[in-house]
Parts: sequence; structure tokens; C-alpha cells
Amino acid sequence: MTDKWTPLTWRNKKAKHIPNYEDKSELEAVVDELKCYPPLVFAEEARTLKEKLGEVANGQAFLLQGGDCAESFAEFNAGNIRNTFRVLLQMAVVLTFGGNRPVVKVARMAGQFAKPRSEDTEEKNGLRLPSYRGDCINGMCFTPEDRRFDPTRMIKSYNQSSSTLNLLRAFAQGGYADLQKVARWNLDFVKDSEQAKKYNQFADRITEALNFMKACGLTSDKIPQMKQTDFFTSHEALLLPYEESMTRIDSISGDWYCCSAHMLWIGERTRNPDEAHVEFLRGVENPLGIKVGPNASTDDIIRLCDTLNPQNEAGRITLITRMGADNVDKYLPSIVRAIKNEGRSVVWSCDPMHGNTMKASTGYKTRRFEAILKEVESFFAVHKAEGTYAGGVHFEMTGQDVTECIGGAQKIDESNLGDRYHTHCDPRLNASQALELAFLIAERLKKGSSL
Repeated sequence: MTDKWTPLTWRNKKAKHIPNYEDKSELEAVVDELKCYPPLVFAEEARTLKEKLGEVANGQAFLLQGGDCAESFAEFNAGNIRNTFRVLLQMAVVLTFGGNRPVVKVARMAGQFAKPRSEDTEEKNGLRLPSYRGDCINGMCFTPEDRRFDPTRMIKSYNQSSSTLNLLRAFAQGGYADLQKVARWNLDFVKDSEQAKKYNQFADRITEALNFMKACGLTSDKIPQMKQTDFFTSHEALLLPYEESMTRIDSISGDWYCCSAHMLWIGERTRNPDEAHVEFLRGVENPLGIKVGPNASTDDIIRLCDTLNPQNEAGRITLITRMGADNVDKYLPSIVRAIKNEGRSVVWSCDPMHGNTMKASTGYKTRRFEAILKEVESFFAVHKAEGTYAGGVHFEMTGQDVTECIGGAQKIDESNLGDRYHTHCDPRLNASQALELAFLIAERLKKGSSL
């Protein structure tokens, strides 16, 4: 790679999983229009997140990253945004109080509209059409009109992301996240569950601590950190024409930032250092994630760290491992050992979702809660054995009462999958399952199992 970089240099590289738009002039018109739109996030916010992730890399905080597999236009409403935000807050409170460390909250929201697909096309009843690639590219309905690659969908994605961000900022800064309201955060469909009982015990203990602080004159009116929280957004930087259009020069630092999200990650299928996605991301200063699957070699990951973080800056790189429950012990230790021996500063995070997808006997794509938990447990165990810090988790989850993953305290089984299976792509944990995992991880953190 040459040192000279612009938001356009990715166009000179091989680009996988980007649709081949029929009307190139229409695509360029949309990209040019989006370049005139205001940024969705600001460079200073991305710098703040990088600083906080630097604390995670140094073992002083924990990363919680979660949200939808793929956001959709059809399910866009304030209630869904609020519920997912609320579950992430619930999880963060459990992890903070149970693990005795601050939690950096990063949502898969306000931009997670594009998905890579294993097959370019699919066939139904003798009709072959392009695969659904996310609402910013084409539609789910199996019709030629809906499956057309439509660049104007990027504008709708921008508008929806803007509205989502506006609401998230209001929730995070406007008092909804006040710790004194922590007991009100339970969703109706988990209020009678075992998780909710545990959560209420946490909430009671937090309330006791807050009452003591109040008696000492320390209230949320005097301490802003008690009634508001930092909340960041992220998505996979897959649709590079959109990411290019959202890239701006920061007027303070003079650096390039991709202003579509605070954090961007690169997928398992697009992390080739010689191809377009790595070329694009190497030039922006946002904190970056790299998905690391069982096929990754130590040389691959070291080279990516060198390419994307040549200054070895703490908080710049998060390695998001997604091995599959039965592969962690086999493949992760050598990569962890190599990164440690090479002195690379990274955040280690576990994505226990993508390596554990299976097809149920009823035909639904699903994930077993027990396999998800096993991968998390194995992730912590490897880092304990290697003397490194297991710094985060990355979940596909939702605040909706869905039945997409089987198992957990709710005892969802394959026969229940069709009850409320709403995902547009991959199966997500519901609020009860996500909260159950948070308690289990908090117990690990409290015992120091990640150190």
C-alpha cells in the first residue's frame, strides 16, 4: 500500500460484497448528494470513544457492544429504539455493578443496514433474483422490483440513522438514563422472569447506595454523570459508496473521519489487507473493529494491525473474535499469544453469535443460548490462561420480545421459533436472554476470571 490516501482510493482495489449497481450515474448522484449532508456523528465524539476503548485495552474498563443484526425500514419506530437502548443500559448496569468497572456502551444502531451474503442470488419457484443485502441496498420481498440494487435507499438509511441518533442522544443525555430510575428499566415481558428478580436485587443495592449518596448531598442534580451516560454507535463498514460519502476532514485536527458512526468494523469476509475495505478504513481515524474467525491466521491479524494501526494507538483496534463455541480453544490461543508477544495494543472482544448459527428442524435459522454462553466462557478462559484481558462482548440482540434464539431461562425451543421470529437476517437474543448473559459475565468479571 502507498501512503497516499483519499476517500476514493478504495475504488482502485478489489471490492467484495458491494452491489453492482446497474445505473452508475444514479449511484454517483446519490453519493454526491450525501456528501453535502451534515455528518451523523462528530470527530470529537469518535476521539472520546477511542480514549475510552484505550482504557478497555489497558484493562480498566469493559466494552459492551450490541444491537440489531440488520436494521430495517419496516421496524423503525421510537418504541423499538427505546427498548433496545433500555436493554443495553440494563446490561451495562449489571456489568458495572457486578464487575466493578466502567462499561463502554456501543450500539449496533443508526447505520447497521448492510449485510454480506454467502450467495449473490437465491431462487424460489424457478425465479432467480439477487439476494437480500440489507435495506440500504435492496428489499426483502422476493420481487424483481424489491431486489433491485437501488442507491436511493442510502438516503433513506441516512435519514433513519439521523432520527435514531437524535433519539439515542436524547435518551442518553436527557434524564432517561438517570441511575435513580434504574428500577423502572424492566421491560414488561421480563418483569416476572428469574433475570428480572436478580436485576431487581441489583437495583435495590444500587438504590441503597444512591440513597446514602443523597444523604451526603450527592445527587444527580449536582453530579451529571448520575443522570446521563455516554452512548456510541457502530456498524459494519460494508457499503463503501455510502461510507465514502460520509467521510469528512475534521476542522480541528485536519484528520479524516467517517462520520456515519463513531466506530466501524470490518467483517470476516472483507478484511483482506490488499482489498477495498481495508484500504478505506486505514485512512479514517475512527476506532475500528476487526472480526476474527477460525480461518484467520496470526500473520493475517498482525498485518491488519500494522496496516490499520501503524502507531499502535490504544483504543484504535478492537479484535472481535467469532470462532464458534467448539473452536475457541483450538484457534484463539495462538492469535492471543502472537498479539501479546508482538506488543500490539488491542481490545479483545467476543462475538459469540456468528460462529454458532444453525438451522433448526423447523427450517428457521437460529442459535443455541448454551453455545453462545460456552463461547463466552471459553473466551474468558483463554485470556485467563494467556494472561491477557478479555475486554468486551459483542451481541446481536433486541429489546423486542422475539423468539429467534433457543434456550436460556425462558426455555425457548425449536417449536417456539415461529411465534415471534422477526429478524431480517440473523437470529437475535431477546431482552431476557441478553440480561441473563450480562449476569453471567458480571459474575466472571467479579471473580477476576478475565485477568
